[in-house]
Amino acid sequence: MIIPEHDAIATAVRVLEAEAEAIHALAGRMNDSFLRALDIAAGCKGKIAVTGMGKSGIICKKIAATLSSTGTPAIFLHAAEAVHGDLGLLDRNDAVLAVSKSGETPEILEILNVSKRMGLPTIVLAGERNSSLARYADVFLDVSVAEEACPLGLAPTTSTAAALAMGDALAMALMERKGFRREDFASVHPGGALGKKLLRVDELMHRGDAMPRVHGSTPMPEVIYEMSRKGLGMTAVTDEQGILLGVISDGDLRRLLQRAEDPLKLKASEVMTRTPKTISGHELGTAALSRMEELKITSLVVIDARRVAVGVVHLHNLWRTQMF
Repeated sequence: MIIPEHDAIATAVRVLEAEAEAIHALAGRMNDSFLRALDIAAGCKGKIAVTGMGKSGIICKKIAATLSSTGTPAIFLHAAEAVHGDLGLLDRNDAVLAVSKSGETPEILEILNVSKRMGLPTIVLAGERNSSLARYADVFLDVSVAEEACPLGLAPTTSTAAALAMGDALAMALMERKGFRREDFASVHPGGALGKKLLRVDELMHRGDAMPRVHGSTPMPEVIYEMSRKGLGMTAVTDEQGILLGVISDGDLRRLLQRAEDPLKLKASEVMTRTPKTISGHELGTAALSRMEELKITSLVVIDARRVAVGVVHLHNLWRTQMF
């Protein structure tokens, strides 16, 4: 039988509303139990083993991945495989986070017994507050739902949405507790688009021998050679201690040729722009890109707290990381 389109849309809307209501109900359950769970997770010196079966197991994979990507080492421990040997993955510094709608999943009860013997703290997300897992866990978080959104009332839908949302809530609160920063996020996402957008300037800049640099007393023929050799269309001008004095750009050279009778007899300090545009190496590459666009320039000198020139970040560096 073909279901009329309006009936299909009505079903979809009902599912979305049911899951939204279930997640909204969790907000009213934020209490001391959540804070104790947060304390356990924050105090874990090893990893958090997130375990579940069936659809709950799939939710556990997502929770473990979110924890790992936000500064808390975590693994997914398949409950069935765990009781057949994979419990050897657990260490005495670990904690266990279990997800079970019924709170009576046999495999997870076995894991609870082992974790108790090992002295591992256990957090349980379950839909039955009087279940065995809820009674014997160190912390029970109530993720119960009134009913599944499935038209048959069978397929885990509302219950898995609620468990996933609670896992996200715990991971985000834990991230804030640990002081996990944007820079930290980039360090664990180096290959992804998000990680590239969160790269710091000091990870992108030309440094050392690759940085164009001359002293204030450097004759202009040597300045031009340095600019040509490094290929960035500019050079930093520093004193003997590396303190930034100014910059010389291709544009400065063109203007110099128009006004000076014998430009090659001059020194770098006589040609340089004395108010160079700079940036800290701790800033994000996206901040460097924004500043270049605002100032209509192609490079920035990177300085430290003492105004020592430590590098140059060029527009091409940002192009290569696809920050646009």
